[in-house]
Amino acid sequence: EGTEKAIVIGRAAIAKVHLNAPLKPGESPVVKRALVIGGGIAGMQTALDIADAGFEVDIVETKPTIGGKMTQIDKTFPTLDCAACILTPKMVDCAQNEKINIYSYSEVTAVKGFVGNFNVTIKKKARFVDETKCTGCGICTEKCPQKKVPNEFNLGMNNRSAIYIPFAQAVPKVATIDPNACMMLKTGKCGICSKVCGAGAIDYKQQDEFIERQYGAIVAATGFNPINIEKYDEFAYSQSKDVITSLEFERLTNAAGPTAGTLLRPSDGKHPHTIVFVQCVGSRESQPCTKGGKEYCSKICCMYTAKHAMLTREKYPDTEVYVFYIDVRTPGKNFDEFYRRAVEQYGVHYVKGMVGKVTPQADGTLDVQASDLIDNKQLHINADLVVLAAAIEPDKSARPLATMLTASMDTNDFFTEAHPKLRPVESPTAGIFLSGACQGPKDIPETVAQASAAAAKVLGLLAKDKLTCNPCVASSDENLCNGCSSCEKVCPYGAITYSDKEFRGPNRTTLLRRVASVNAAVCQGCGACTVACPSGAMDLKGFSNRQIMAEVDAICK
Repeated sequence: EGTEKAIVIGRAAIAKVHLNAPLKPGESPVVKRALVIGGGIAGMQTALDIADAGFEVDIVETKPTIGGKMTQIDKTFPTLDCAACILTPKMVDCAQNEKINIYSYSEVTAVKGFVGNFNVTIKKKARFVDETKCTGCGICTEKCPQKKVPNEFNLGMNNRSAIYIPFAQAVPKVATIDPNACMMLKTGKCGICSKVCGAGAIDYKQQDEFIERQYGAIVAATGFNPINIEKYDEFAYSQSKDVITSLEFERLTNAAGPTAGTLLRPSDGKHPHTIVFVQCVGSRESQPCTKGGKEYCSKICCMYTAKHAMLTREKYPDTEVYVFYIDVRTPGKNFDEFYRRAVEQYGVHYVKGMVGKVTPQADGTLDVQASDLIDNKQLHINADLVVLAAAIEPDKSARPLATMLTASMDTNDFFTEAHPKLRPVESPTAGIFLSGACQGPKDIPETVAQASAAAAKVLGLLAKDKLTCNPCVASSDENLCNGCSSCEKVCPYGAITYSDKEFRGPNRTTLLRRVASVNAAVCQGCGACTVACPSGAMDLKGFSNRQIMAEVDAICK
């Protein structure tokens, strides 16, 4: 039987070889410039590593300043370093590096092309302030009469002026006018910031600017956001100001925060003496669709909650701290020791169990009803402050960006890597690389490591003058193509486009037909288009329809 099978396989292979045609790999030039989308710690680290190798790189950041979520953090675990002390030098390095160009307050609106030759359109939103003139002195922010705009940097816990600089160490340190709050832009009455600006940087007529650039590689570093937990009514987040998220707690303990680093209750400005931390709010949910929760573990919550509890006990020894958890997950270097220190050295009460309900009381306190699974009993804790460790999710810009990049995403809107173990920083789309939390939840050290890994992959691409294309790519027979777009819809790499071409018709007439064309530099030779094509116009070089049918005929003889 084995001999007969070998003969059949050999006969099929010979039938295919008879129809073989020469396969010639194509070549495409490489633009020696990279684009990093996102200016957080991941994007900055990637940009710095690429720039240090001598290549030009652009950072596109939607916020008025680079720095990302790390700018809002007070301390980092497990070393308890000051976040600003280790982040701001990198921000300054990015601004001063001659190879790095920062497009802050900007967004990517269109991406065309392929690996080595991407054409990107960047929308630079109007700040109404001339970046080349503004010195960041802050006089305009002090004199602005409109000072009741919620401060998004402090998560709405205090107010800012209509013209603002997000925080003192912002890069670039340039003021931005909020068009939704500025009286001059809304009614034409005010103009105080223009009068007090000694540099003459205010420009109320400034318009959005569109910039088109070419890049050889693109790195997605769009980061994350905490989920919206307003639907979790059992925790009374929308009912009491003293129920806050972990990021809001970070701002309350930060020296540059709304309370200048003093831990005070948002409702009455008093010092809380009993604080309850609730883990896994929106994470590891069995029915995530009901409230917007997530099935996955957010990975960083256990450690930053231990950090919050430890710092609270260290600074305010009179405070009782409770942590309710499902499981404590601390798998990183020195992470478990850090958690044990919170319990053993600082006396934090860790309770295995879930909080069922938080009820605001008439005296301003919060009744926390929870279960203790170890002692098998119900608990009622009279708390002054409740802190919710909200799940994290990809930034909302990730999904539309993935569509522009033709990059793959999972059901949670995280970018999908080409291979989870062997190619963890590459997208399945050639020339697109992943950096930081846009690919999955991760802490700062892991983010920085992945950012440098993505930069190394980018450098491997930019170091080449030309790219050799895969010779086994799809091709379209224009005489058979009917322009139905079936192949274009199934192509996962965006390699197929359509154009109108003239064909000679009967009686010397000219016909205009819509036909498919394949970009050989983008095509990966998966063959999905050849299956979807109803007219048989799409063929795969090296595995053509004629060759496959010849193999079938040889086997059936």
